[in-house]
Amino acid sequence: MFTRKVTSIDELQSVAEELVSAFSADRVFAFYGKMGAGKTTFIQSICRVLGSEDNVTSPTFALINEYNTDQLESIFHFDFYRIKELEEAYDLGYEDYIYSGSYCLIEWPEMIEPLLPDNIVEVKIEVQDDESRVITAARI
Repeated sequence: MFTRKVTSIDELQSVAEELVSAFSADRVFAFYGKMGAGKTTFIQSICRVLGSEDNVTSPTFALINEYNTDQLESIFHFDFYRIKELEEAYDLGYEDYIYSGSYCLIEWPEMIEPLLPDNIVEVKIEVQDDESRVITAARI
């Protein structure tokens, strides 16, 4: 299991590098954490590690953002916070993205858990009393 404690936002880039390296064969990452835990901020660092210089923002209203890497590969960033029914994910065509072989970074995956494939990387971000974060990751 991957576990890192982050005490400063400046540490996120190196933790993102370690995460991507530790799960180099994986493409679907599900990010769990309370509102404000830092999911989007961590995903910004991951996108930089993957070679994207695009402006990475939460796709809360659009549900999905696409970023390009310096190798012209796509990274798909989902935010399912506002999903009320699984049919919305079907309407979005989530399968086309999830099974594309491209990186898929999913915020609020608990909203579509029945649709998630096997063998994804579950990333949990837990806020500690001292405001540091503990980031854990494991293939599930």
